[in-house]
This record gives sequence, C-alpha cells and structure tokens, in this order.
Amino acid sequence: MTIRACLALVLLATACGREPPTQEEIDDAKTRVDLAIHAAHQARIALELLGILPVYTCDEPRRTFVGRAAEGVGVKVACVTATAVVRDESSDAVVFSFPETPCSVNGHTVSGHTDFIYNGGEDRMDLSADLNGLVVDGKVLQATVGYGTCGDEKRFWTAAAGALPGRPGNTYRVDGRVGLRDGAPLFGSTSLVFDGPGQVSGPLGTDRVTFTGLEYEVGEFLPKKGQALIETARGHRVRVDFSEVLWRVGKVEVEIDDKAPVTVPIVR
Repeated sequence: MTIRACLALVLLATACGREPPTQEEIDDAKTRVDLAIHAAHQARIALELLGILPVYTCDEPRRTFVGRAAEGVGVKVACVTATAVVRDESSDAVVFSFPETPCSVNGHTVSGHTDFIYNGGEDRMDLSADLNGLVVDGKVLQATVGYGTCGDEKRFWTAAAGALPGRPGNTYRVDGRVGLRDGAPLFGSTSLVFDGPGQVSGPLGTDRVTFTGLEYEVGEFLPKKGQALIETARGHRVRVDFSEVLWRVGKVEVEIDDKAPVTVPIVR
C-alpha cells in the first residue's frame, strides 16, 4: 500500500471516529470476501439457468404449460434444444440439451443436458432440476434448482455445493432463494436478485456467510447491490457492501468487526 493510500485510510478512520484495520486484517478479509463472492457466483449461474423457463401460470393444465415452455426456450437461447416429455400422470419434463460446440447463455458457455421436472399443476406446481450434468465455462456445475408456486407458498431456490472453481482446496455451499416482488420472482432477461445462507471451507477454516439482496446484471461478475456478512473461522465479522458505484470498477466496501470500512478490488 502506498503512503498516500495509508494516509487516506487513517484520515477516513479519524473522520469516522474508528480505528482502521491493519494491512494483515485487510489481506485476510479480502481473501475471504473473494471466496464468498465466487461461491455466490455459482448459485447465481444455476438460478439464471432456471430463469430461462417461464414461471408456471396457475390454473393452466400442466401438460399445456410444459409444451408451451419448451417451445419458448429457443426464443431466449437459440443454441439449446428443449423438448417436452410426458413422464407419468403426475409429472412432465422439459429436457434441455446444449451442444458440445460453444453455446452462450447469459455470457456463460454451457454444454450437456438436464431435465426440468414438473409435478402437480393448476393449484400447485413444483419444479426441480439437477444441473450436475451441465458444464459451465469449462467447469462442472454442482447445483440443483427449483420452485414451488401457486397455493400458499411461492419459493424459488438453488442448492449449490462442491469444489469452488478456480480456488483449489476450497469447497462451498449456498442455499439461495430468489427475491420476490408482488409474488413474482425477481429474475428476468437482464437481472437476478437472490439471498440466503452459505459457507466456504478450506485452508482458512470454515466461514459462514449470509447473502442479502444480491442483485446481478447479466454479464457482470459482481453484484451491483446487496450485502454479504461473513462470520470467519477466526471469530471475526466481515461485512461486504455492494454498490453500483464500486461495482462498475470491480471493487467492494469491506468492514472488519467495528473498524473503519475500506475498499478492496475483487478479481474474477
């Protein structure tokens, strides 16, 4: 860190009336924040794939909806083949097949196939898909996604877990929930909002993470809004704030325990 940067940090801390973190604390927090953001990114990818399909319209016959959903997938993603498949009296499926040649989905290269399985219908529909058969950006995606809609509860979710791509020796788990507004899920062709608990384990121990209101734009790695709270294996609390100003320059604001906040860069 340069003398000028150090001086600016001290002045910020003095203005806020709080002690600045040490460089060792900043470096440690930056590593943990990086791991947490990469874990959230895996959950985000899985939810974006769920968002390719339209959400079930209550009171519509299941088989009618599934056929219509399969036909509409090609409009969103021309390189994917979606086929409606009759399974049994209580369920149907939309089968996704991505070609081995590059197929771009929201800025990611995807290959493989998976089944989106619909159970129920009209007054209650449940959708689930195991995405472990897909390869995204050259890495096997380790996630399941789904939703339950109509009836008393609307819930859109993902359970993403496994080895953290690009971060050898680290594993992760994120139980993500898509944000709702007026009963509708907050994902579409350009944005996605989700939150939920997670954890990252590796050489630094096991950190517990709570993601709140992470809002992503298609093609961007960092959320442009939201917060992550990391309870570290060393007993510290690291709060990460995402903002549109910092998101555009690849940075986040980090607050370690009760010390003065600092801004750190995050590399994809």
